Amino acid sequence: MLTSVQKEILQTLINLYQSSDGKSIKGEDIAEVMNRNPGTIRNQMQSLRSLSLVKGVPGPRGGYKPTIEAYHALNISISEKEAKVPIYRGDERLEDISVARIEFTSVPQQEECEAAIKVLGSIKDLSLGDIIKIGPTPVNNLGIMGKVVGRDDMDNILLVDTSTIRSIPKQSVGDIASKNVISLKVDCSLKEAAKIFTENKIDGAPVVKDGKVVGVFTLTDFVHAFADDKEDITVGDLMSTKVIIVNEDLKIAKAIEILFKKSISRLIIADKDNNLLGIVTRTDLINSITNFEEFPIFTN
Repeated sequence: MLTSVQKEILQTLINLYQSSDGKSIKGEDIAEVMNRNPGTIRNQMQSLRSLSLVKGVPGPRGGYKPTIEAYHALNISISEKEAKVPIYRGDERLEDISVARIEFTSVPQQEECEAAIKVLGSIKDLSLGDIIKIGPTPVNNLGIMGKVVGRDDMDNILLVDTSTIRSIPKQSVGDIASKNVISLKVDCSLKEAAKIFTENKIDGAPVVKDGKVVGVFTLTDFVHAFADDKEDITVGDLMSTKVIIVNEDLKIAKAIEILFKKSISRLIIADKDNNLLGIVTRTDLINSITNFEEFPIFTN
């Protein structure tokens, strides 16, 4: 049975090791984080080594590394550690920490559900009352949003009062995309494009040449054209060539991540030769799951 001090040392070692990209951790660094005497850390490390929970690395760049048994002793899954399940505070992703395990402590109804979040990395910068977002997890694409109502620094656990729990479908974008895509030709006039947008009630479309996607044209491009007195030029002159083209096998969770990172509202689906296959919009992704706009990674 580990003492509380040994558990804290072991957890601190794992936290530092997690953010060091596999480098050994010096006892002085552990002592500084824990605000303890380095001699105390060295003495406890001898006991932890005898329990096969840490291993010493000799040399000037030496120190300590946690063993697999260390993760087991603290009930941390190695596979989840590698997955790097992200944690966000507001819209900011917190670096050097990730989720090791999620346990729901009560599930009578969603608005009263609490979750105990086992974290890899230091949680000392998180305070009670902070709104955090977790996920998506790698296996079931689970996302959680809620308020921190408790914090156990000894076991590195956050108690979260959840407000939103969502699981993204495991479908691909090809399963939910619009296949009958309205597209524009590069030599299309702005008047023709405006008529197509109005008749089909759309605000953007891929631009094709010889059947291949070469760009995207949106209402924003219209605004810029009229603002610059360029009504007589073609769609090809104004289109954006920085179009995001994806394969139809791309998973919905990854598509959401791309839209979020690129700040765009649609993805063009094409084959390896850029032949147009379909289009998926933010609305399509939202509609793929009930109240999806509340999912953590999609909140802006």
